[in-house]
Amino acid sequence: MLSREDFVFTIGYDGPLAIIDGQARRRYRSLSTKELAENGLYRAAYSSAVYSNDPQELQFVADTYMKLSGTPIDIKTLDRLFGVFPVEVKRSLVL
Repeated sequence: MLSREDFVFTIGYDGPLAIIDGQARRRYRSLSTKELAENGLYRAAYSSAVYSNDPQELQFVADTYMKLSGTPIDIKTLDRLFGVFPVEVKRSLVL
């Protein structure tokens, strides 16, 4: 299983390999879900909320995104919008 930091900054998968944005992870790893969203890192914020499995964090990200976009959106739609899904991985590659 990926650590929170690796999951939050995963940019894609190649089969069982997670590809991680190392520069973003180094720079933003200590930020909370709320701080990531407040800094405009919506995909990372949503990934953090998915990883935590906290309904309040998920709703916070959805509400923050709705304010920005002006479009009503539900949490399940954010999965597709940001391409964030928990995936079983065997290893990771940091770029």
